[in-house]
Amino acid sequence: MVVALNETALRGLVEITQILASASRLEVTLANVVDLLQSFLQMRHGVISLLADDDEPEIAVGPGWSEGSDERYRMRLPQKAIEQIVSTGADFVAENIATHPAFSAADLDVLGASDYTRVSFIGVPIVNDEKVVGTLSIERVTNDEPMVPLEPDVRLLCMIAKLVGQSVKLHRLVGRDRKRLMSESYRLQKELSEFKNQRRERRKVHIDGIIGISPPLRGLLDKIAVVAKSNATVLLRGESGTGKELVAKAIHELSPRSKRPFIKMNCAALAETVLESELFGHERGAFTGALNSRKGRFELADKGTLFLDEIGEISAAFQAKLLRVLQEQEFERVGSAQTVKVNVRVIAATNRDLELAVEKNEFRADLYYRISVVPLLLPPLRERRSDIPLLAAEFLKNFNHENGRTLTFDPSAMEVLMSCGFPGNVRELENCVQRTATLAPGPSILKDDFACRHGQCLSALLWKGGSNGMAPRSVRCGEPPAKPVIAPVEAGPLLPGPAQTGENEPVALMPGNTSLLRSANMADRDTLIAAMEKSGWVQAKAARLLGLTPRQIGYALRKFGIEIKRF
Repeated sequence: MVVALNETALRGLVEITQILASASRLEVTLANVVDLLQSFLQMRHGVISLLADDDEPEIAVGPGWSEGSDERYRMRLPQKAIEQIVSTGADFVAENIATHPAFSAADLDVLGASDYTRVSFIGVPIVNDEKVVGTLSIERVTNDEPMVPLEPDVRLLCMIAKLVGQSVKLHRLVGRDRKRLMSESYRLQKELSEFKNQRRERRKVHIDGIIGISPPLRGLLDKIAVVAKSNATVLLRGESGTGKELVAKAIHELSPRSKRPFIKMNCAALAETVLESELFGHERGAFTGALNSRKGRFELADKGTLFLDEIGEISAAFQAKLLRVLQEQEFERVGSAQTVKVNVRVIAATNRDLELAVEKNEFRADLYYRISVVPLLLPPLRERRSDIPLLAAEFLKNFNHENGRTLTFDPSAMEVLMSCGFPGNVRELENCVQRTATLAPGPSILKDDFACRHGQCLSALLWKGGSNGMAPRSVRCGEPPAKPVIAPVEAGPLLPGPAQTGENEPVALMPGNTSLLRSANMADRDTLIAAMEKSGWVQAKAARLLGLTPRQIGYALRKFGIEIKRF
């Protein structure tokens, strides 16, 4: 019988641990714990009560708790017994409350004790950092049955109270941190609103290294100027190549920490063990090769700013370690038990969809909320096309300075750049300008100097999806082919429509190509893609361009697996 009871209690402890680890509201979690106790303890009622602490209200919960029902559970708490538990921090056991001096007549009435009903009471303290923050108590009713020993239940309740104490501490820490972050976020939003109202009389924000006059970029610069004044954690969102590191440095240089260090770290470049050493530092002998003690990036960035690039790529295990540092601003070096406290502003960056990663349990929700206090979205280059001439001119100026040349852009060359979607954004534009300038033979860069004019642009191959021809929507790299010369075909295979239509019209071809459906080769596909590009991906226009019907165009698009772009 004893073995079975121990096994039952062990299973109950495991289930309680799982309940306490859930993300439910604290009152609901504690009520579920008491409800589970009834399944493996001899008890009639149970109550978990928490004392008021700073801005945390006093609560009392039990099985079936609902909003506003605290008073019903609080009535079942004998005042003298609870005060004794809180003041002494010790367990309280009464085998028969009717004969115990700590229970008043009102207590006996509420708990249902009488001459015919014997009620036992067990109460244990819930402790946090050697301070009693609440109590866990149960009642047991025994009539004529033999008295079951209370000591095993007391020991079990003490273990459960320790687990509850740890859970309460974590919930209150997270709750306070959330309130603080929400308050800080509200204050920043208010400052941002006031800042927008005063922009009429304010000069445009200018940040060295960030070039452009487009509305999306100007809006981003305005936000940078406001966010830089605070110490709030910033999360930079945007596609690769949009300049997240440049924005992070601008926030640092405009902040009160500008005289302090700006430390950068690419989280995706290192393994988890190496990343821990790089961020937190290590002691001599902490691992093989650790010949000397070394400060980590957090220590080096003390009083300054730490930029964590590609934060969405860190492992789940390291996310938990990073969460503690961001929340408490303290950590231990690898191989050391000494806690190091720092004052660091963190700016994180990612091109991942963190919301989707949280849904898939690939990224911790609590870490997401901790780093996403002030999110800034960096616009892709295709949404700020008016900045392309300014950026291209700056990149060419730098190239000329480094290589002793005096190249300029021909107007036709700028038309090519303006027609590109640049999936790689500013970084790809810079590479395109440098590559073209390096190979340009004359004093000016002409449109035919670009690789995309000769089908040699690697980004264009990425846009077309390599072998399968699938292109990302709204992303275009390279100028469309030269204007097609439309000519009817006098002989040769025709492009059939669906069998039930009976349509059999001649196919108009571009120079150098054969029938669209003679074979599913790349030339035929490119002919169709070029016509769709020329017509702005409107099937009816492409059909007129090729001398086909819209239904035949739709058939050809499906046959070649070409995805329709939406603008």
